Amino acid sequence: MRLMLLASALTLTGCVIHTEHAGPTLHKSETFDLDKKADVVRAYLKMGAGTLRVSGGVSDKLARADFDYNVPSWQPEVDYNEGTLRITQPNGSGTHIGDTKNEWDVRLNRDVPVELHVTTGAGESHLDLGTLSLRRVEVEMGVGEVQMDLRGNPKHDYEVRIRGGVGEATVHLPADVGIYAEARGGIGEISAQGMHHDGNAYFNDQYKKSPITVRLDVQGGIGSIKLISD
Repeated sequence: MRLMLLASALTLTGCVIHTEHAGPTLHKSETFDLDKKADVVRAYLKMGAGTLRVSGGVSDKLARADFDYNVPSWQPEVDYNEGTLRITQPNGSGTHIGDTKNEWDVRLNRDVPVELHVTTGAGESHLDLGTLSLRRVEVEMGVGEVQMDLRGNPKHDYEVRIRGGVGEATVHLPADVGIYAEARGGIGEISAQGMHHDGNAYFNDQYKKSPITVRLDVQGGIGSIKLISD
């Protein structure tokens, strides 16, 4: 069953299916210098299968990324040019034999305005984004679980777009700014803890009172999406 879900997810993300043996764990690390000419950095992360972690955590660089994997074809393709960072699990990654490991740990500069785009196939994503200077977040889920934490003290409005897949997404929202979400369910369900509800709209007590507003556009898939204002 697990291989069937993995194959489906990799197909959805454009990966070619083939069989490959897992081997010893390999490590790769990349750092990216600040681009003073870029007003906003756009980061695109596309993982076919594995565990993705994204957080704030560097000050003198734009980003640092560490990768641990034991399927050779899963070595990520990395490119940074003119304010656009792309990290991609290559096409050709597919089914495997043996225990596999594929973990990405991406830490972004907290002060640089960023638009983050995440596409996942099968696995887990832990997006601890509350300390970042966000302008936009987009998440396309495949099969698995997404944990997104936006709690912090944003200084600017920003937008979040989530498209659900097969699994569960949980989004923790900042409590001291306005929150407005438009949420539509697929086969699964959408819940909003600590928020008011009017049709497809969800909003917190600070909406229209706070000078800062976080807006969400949520489309559920086969699974559940939980919005938590705490």
